[in-house]
Amino acid sequence: TEVNGLPLHGVETSGWLDDLLAQLQTGEKLKSLPVPEGFVGQLRPYQERGFAWLAFLRRWGFGACLADDMGLGKTVQVLGFLHILKSSLKKSVSPHRASLLVIPASLISNWVNEISRFSPDMKYLVAHPAANSAARTAAEDKKSLNTFDLVITTYALVQKYEWLQTHSWNYVILDEAQAIKNPAT
Repeated sequence: TEVNGLPLHGVETSGWLDDLLAQLQTGEKLKSLPVPEGFVGQLRPYQERGFAWLAFLRRWGFGACLADDMGLGKTVQVLGFLHILKSSLKKSVSPHRASLLVIPASLISNWVNEISRFSPDMKYLVAHPAANSAARTAAEDKKSLNTFDLVITTYALVQKYEWLQTHSWNYVILDEAQAIKNPAT
């Protein structure tokens, strides 16, 4: 086999990469995961696969792009994934860190409603001037950010607030990620 004109006779790996390649080569299907503790609802089969995909990628330290069609429940899959993070952090000796969700302002109420419906025990903060004063308090005391499971903000505000840019997040989740398709955004 040749790659870019160079002969390739084989690849040797070790450690986690060896484990990952072995799993990929066996063609082993993604394992179905139980609905996480605290998650209210039932995932449809295709949502279960997306949810398992996110957990699989997390296991190997990879980022993800969940690009299902509109209306197929990406929000629900992400909420299930956030519950996996929440329960794994409970069992971990590592300090709890919040995840950041960046969305268009028009989706704030949708996310708040979905969290209330599917993840009522999820502690979240909407970091937006129209939301409440807790965001201002969090900005003043960055340690308080990590008392939340999720901090929700908008694309415009993440560019404006230094405290959102410099905090060390567990995960950064972009909804409607086409908003970052060019360097100006």
